[in-house]
Amino acid sequence: MAFSVSVATSADTATINLVGELDAAGAPAFHDTIEKAAASGVSRVVIRAHELTYMASAGLRSLVFARQKMGDDVLITVAGASAPVAKTIRQAGFDRSVTLIDE
Repeated sequence: MAFSVSVATSADTATINLVGELDAAGAPAFHDTIEKAAASGVSRVVIRAHELTYMASAGLRSLVFARQKMGDDVLITVAGASAPVAKTIRQAGFDRSVTLIDE
């Protein structure tokens, strides 16, 4: 499945929707979206992963990029990740840097 990403920003929250497979081909689009969210000065980022079917190591690097770009004072939440995607995040130990929720 092709990867797509979109973002909606409110006063203090950027909501990023991920669809498909986040791999090396999709990572640049996700990085661009993170850049836009960071430029908006939000204090919270919600990454909606309900329709994300796969996350490769490039996807994990994208989450690391998001954490670095946003800084430690911005809450990053990954919502609705499938079991395989959540497992990938947990196995990498990245669930200590982002919050996984079932929402």
